[in-house]
Amino acid sequence: MNDDFKPVSELLKKIKIKPRDINLYESALTHSSFAYENNVESNERLEFLGDAVLEIFMSEYLYKNQKELAEGIMTKKRAQLVCEEALFQYSNKINLTDYLRLGRGEKVKGASPATIADAFEALMGAVYLDLGHKEARKVFYQLVIPNIDLTSDIKDFKTILQEYVQGDRKTIVYKIINESGPSHDKVFEAAVYLDGTIILGNGVGKTKKEAEQKAAEEALKKVSFYVD
Repeated sequence: MNDDFKPVSELLKKIKIKPRDINLYESALTHSSFAYENNVESNERLEFLGDAVLEIFMSEYLYKNQKELAEGIMTKKRAQLVCEEALFQYSNKINLTDYLRLGRGEKVKGASPATIADAFEALMGAVYLDLGHKEARKVFYQLVIPNIDLTSDIKDFKTILQEYVQGDRKTIVYKIINESGPSHDKVFEAAVYLDGTIILGNGVGKTKKEAEQKAAEEALKKVSFYVD
């Protein structure tokens, strides 16, 4: 078994987590490539849960601490603070990459920002399942809130595109139009549609979120032709 990573117990000690079920945290740091090679569970399901956990805690934080913000602004702010690049920044503060279980090919390439961000989501999902809402909230305030200034320069292309078209009452929809590669190393292609019919842009990424962001970035280069 490939064990070229630091033990999860070291990470948990560093971030002051006393686990009940350490297996959850090991799964949270297991990329699908490692899971495929070693016949263990990947972090994908925990990532799904952690995404929701981060959204609710960030929503609560903004509601309680940004009382001057209207609902629409809070939605945009939340998107910026829990987007892939933001999670990557939070992950770097705890050197999360050092603890990731990557397959041989992925290890050679190096963990992408998307892979690291996904692991951060999965870690939050593991804390929530293992220790409950109250402890997960403490971890969120420990790992995320002190570092939100790191996200000030992040460009959320999906939000920018939405703002651009909403004044003309246009609708934006994202669809995954192609998936390729084995289950542990998928590549996604997304398309962004204006009013359900016009394809404004396409994007390719290792995650659906990354593909959609790249599609939105491409769309911003041509959207003025259809909206202005």
